[in-house]
Amino acid sequence: MSVPPDGGTTLVRTRALGPPLAVVAACAAVLALLGAGVSTGFAPLRDLDRAVSEAVYAGDDRSRALDVLLEVLTAPGLSVVRYVVAVPVLIWLVRRRAWRTVAWLVVTAVFIRHVTSALKEFFDRVRPAFEDGGAQYESFSFPSGHSSGIATLVTGGLLLAWPLLAPAGRRSWVVLGALLVLLVGLTRMWLGVHYLSDVVAGWSLGVGWTLLTAVVFGVLPARREDAT
Repeated sequence: MSVPPDGGTTLVRTRALGPPLAVVAACAAVLALLGAGVSTGFAPLRDLDRAVSEAVYAGDDRSRALDVLLEVLTAPGLSVVRYVVAVPVLIWLVRRRAWRTVAWLVVTAVFIRHVTSALKEFFDRVRPAFEDGGAQYESFSFPSGHSSGIATLVTGGLLLAWPLLAPAGRRSWVVLGALLVLLVGLTRMWLGVHYLSDVVAGWSLGVGWTLLTAVVFGVLPARREDAT
């Protein structure tokens, strides 16, 4: 706290790193534990994944209309959607000469795809064996790229918008963002292309990655405190 010469009140802008780093650590722990379970073939995790997949899969005989609907609902997790959303934001940031935030946004939005791909290659997990689901894909399953992508998009968007939102608006957008993240993750299982652990690991990766890069680049939203 600082004490102004006239004894009045001064607004001090601070960035509390403790809570974001705690979330990053929690996300890393979830990703590591799930990854260890996948690598070792941990039976409870394997059985849970299979049971959930079989319970929620939309089926090989699903209608064309349902298939199109699920593909539309899962699309927000695609990299191209993330890039399209980022373009107007980048233009706005460049006009404001917020170069550090520009660098953070580019690194976060682009490299989450490469981080996810590297982890997929490392864990080497085959996708669910549904004929019209995971069996169609040659790429690996863990973690889910759509899930990490949408978690990155939503977390990054909330960090950027946070200083501009009123408290009620923040709560509303957090809920809406969480619902979108949940929806995209569910569509990956409805389509039969990912297991539950793939999706949860993807969410953890996206949130953790976005907060970690925000800390590294120093772009966390500032918090105002009264100093007397």
